[in-house]
Amino acid sequence: MSSHAADTGDAPLCAAADPHTRRPAFRLPAASCDTHAHLFGPAHAYPYDPRRVYTPPAAPLEQYRRMLDTLGASRAVLVQPSVYGTDNRLLLDTLRAAGPDLRGVAVIDPDDTGVDLAGMHELGVRGLRVNIVDRKDGKGELPLPALRRLADRIAPLGWHLELLMHADEFPGVEALLDDLPTPLVFGHMGYPHPGSGPDAPGMAGLIRLMRRGKAWVKLTGPYRISHQPLPYRDVDALAAEIVAQAPDRVLWGSDWPHVMVQGPMPNDGALCDLLRTWVPDAATREKILVHNPARLYGFDDAGGQSRTTAS
Repeated sequence: MSSHAADTGDAPLCAAADPHTRRPAFRLPAASCDTHAHLFGPAHAYPYDPRRVYTPPAAPLEQYRRMLDTLGASRAVLVQPSVYGTDNRLLLDTLRAAGPDLRGVAVIDPDDTGVDLAGMHELGVRGLRVNIVDRKDGKGELPLPALRRLADRIAPLGWHLELLMHADEFPGVEALLDDLPTPLVFGHMGYPHPGSGPDAPGMAGLIRLMRRGKAWVKLTGPYRISHQPLPYRDVDALAAEIVAQAPDRVLWGSDWPHVMVQGPMPNDGALCDLLRTWVPDAATREKILVHNPARLYGFDDAGGQSRTTAS
């Protein structure tokens, strides 16, 4: 076993997701997609990066599928978590075995020109993630030269860059990122600090990027940007404004298995119900759950198995 497979060191062990998912209070439309989830383990086969900032619980595909089935979602996007660094083996092995209802977002070294991006594309990868939050070195720094190198490489494939960053820390985010040759995806509603609303300089720029068709935003992880317990009422205004400003550029994700949650572990059914609060219109919810992810990740909008990607 790798010395990093079980040793948590100064990377605290996270609580496991609630295994007793309750059904949402509303029915999800057919072909709904969870655009943000992570898988972990087994640690002996897929050891963790020693530089990680947390140690995840076991979170296998089978458990995740049970949660999705209870919610009523049939599609998903698996996002490479920081604990694996650039070791995408678990992600790629899962995509290889699971079939065309899954897509992936990988992480690579910007200077590694030997990565088989075409092979990743064939398996269902549709983007690269850059995480400047969950790291011990370079935390909070936006690596613009690296972003440019990555974007130039993936643009011919029609991929996007997914950024995990606190958008409210970057008032000039719009000018910094607007000329990259790929779409941009922002997790956790731009991941503003609790108390930052849609008018915060960085958030306002992010919303303008959405309105111009440059960026997408995921309605994920409300507990990461809230001072309050479930149902995180202090996030409602931000979520509603994001949807109101650019409903064609909004995605939804569970953020399963909710690593590094502060406070009680939320139930995924309760988290899903928040979408009805933020988006009371059923047609707009269907856009967010079905049609928007179909465009971005290359699912057939009618429920089939297309592997193409739309911008």
